[in-house]
Formats: sequence, C-alpha cells, structure tokens
Amino acid sequence: MRIGAAHVRVRVPATSANLGPGFDALGLALALHDELEVHVLDAPGVRVDVEGEGAGVVPDDERHLVVRALRTALDAVGAPQPGLHLVCRNRVPHGRGLGSSAAAVVAGVLAARALLADPDALDDDAVLTLATQIEGHPDNAAPALLGGLTLAWTDADDVRAVRLPVHPDVVPVVAVPAQHLSTAKARGVLPSQVPHADAAAQAARAALLVEALGRRPDLLLPATQDLLHQEHRRPVMPRSLALVDALRAAGVAAVVSGAGPTVLALARRTGPGATDADAALAQAVASDADGWRVTALPVDTAGASATVVADVAGR
Repeated sequence: MRIGAAHVRVRVPATSANLGPGFDALGLALALHDELEVHVLDAPGVRVDVEGEGAGVVPDDERHLVVRALRTALDAVGAPQPGLHLVCRNRVPHGRGLGSSAAAVVAGVLAARALLADPDALDDDAVLTLATQIEGHPDNAAPALLGGLTLAWTDADDVRAVRLPVHPDVVPVVAVPAQHLSTAKARGVLPSQVPHADAAAQAARAALLVEALGRRPDLLLPATQDLLHQEHRRPVMPRSLALVDALRAAGVAAVVSGAGPTVLALARRTGPGATDADAALAQAVASDADGWRVTALPVDTAGASATVVADVAGR
C-alpha cells in the first residue's frame, strides 16, 4: 500500500456519550470541532504543533494520540510510516467528557486513510473498528465518525453502528466546569456487578430514550434516568451530580456527559433562541461559585471529514 497524499486536513466533532441510560452504546455528535493538518515529510520522525486545548500539555512526539492512531491505521493496511508534521487546532475540551480522545483517535485514523493511495482500503467500518480498538469503546467514536445520534455495538471482532433520528426541537446544552477528570478515574469507581432489576429498568429507559430523542422530546426527562453509572460517580464529581440533580428537579433532562464532569442538558426548543432549560440552568449555575461555561451546541449531522490538500506528485 502506497502513500498517495502529501498534505491532508481532518475535521472531527465533539461528542457526548451515554446520554444517561445508553451506557457505552449511545452517543451524540456536537457542533464543536477539532481540526488537524498532516504534512508528509521527506525525513523520518514526527513534529506536532498544538493550538488551543492541550497546548503545552499533550506530547509533541510519537506519543501524541493522533500520531499513535495514524500509525496504527497505516500498519493495519501495510502502508509505510513516513515522517510527519501535524498541526492540531483543538477546541474540544480535554478531560471533560466531550470525546476529546475519541476525536483524536478518529482524526488520526481518518488522516491515515486520506494519506493512502487507495483510501478504500479503510472503509468506515474498518475506521470505527480501529478507533474502538484504540479507544476501548465505541460510544464516542461512532458519533464522531458518522455524526448525529448513533447506537454502537460489537459483533464478534467487528464494531457496528447505526445513525438514529434526532427531533429538531432537541437542543443539547453543555455546562463545562474548569476541572478535568480522567476517564480511567471515572470508570474506576463503577461496580463490577449491578442488580438485575436495575439492569432491566435501564434497558427500558435506553429504549425510551431513542423514542424521546427521535419523536417524543416530551419524554426526555424520564427517558434520561440512569441507574447504572452516574450515582456511582458522585464521589469523583460531586458538583456535576449536584447540577444534574438541580436541573432534573426543575424538569430538565440533564445527565453527565460521557465520563464527566461536563453536564449535558437535552433541552427542548420553546422559541427562537430559547429552550425549556434556560431559566433552570441560569439559576443553578449562578448558585455555584466555582463557575460553569454554559453553551448550546447544535447536533453535528455531518460527522468527521478528511480532504486531500496536495498529493505526493504535486507537492
């Protein structure tokens, strides 16, 4: 397999996984994007320039997650490993439960596909499977790749995903705290077993959530009730769960976004630029002295994209 491109650009959206009861399965792409440029170099090695989130913090060498994902994808199709110069323009907050690591992984795999002389060697199914192998679970990788609302599952050694409809009146609103929280720490407090009754109830809520998001936004509050993971995470993100409690008490369908600590409100549009969550969010956030960054983020329906800027012959 040859390298056919010398310069590619990739754009990947933020994502929110779980959405309450859809643990490790449901995810939603949001209109906040990381952008990546990859230049193939004549000499071996790698250089990574990072702007925005993670600048001065994330590795700038072969350890960088985008580089690792890119090289894994090239290895998967037997392509050579060229020297690389990466420019990462990051807008997705790191360590906040908005899919920053999935965005990096998907960006790396898509960049590898765009660099290939035969990009069809890595179709979307292969990209999703590779991204999941690197990331560990597909709930963020699927919406990052496909856009919109996705349901992902594993089938033997393959990872599969389908897109689901989202009602136009559903408005995702995120409340992002200043504090970071690693996914490993958030997952580390989860129990290894749950009661059968809780699992059964969770299955019903997850099914209801698909209906609520697609056709019945009036059912979002009961549909986002979670029994498996959020309460167990309260000790490591007490402010987030307190905000979820306050919003849900006010009738807002609020959940922890992914592994947290960001809070996601699945609000309902009530008029131009207005939702049913506005007053409750303003009141709850105002009472927290540490502050939150509250932003409405439309559903990203396009998913990730990659374009070739220059091929090897034309650089």
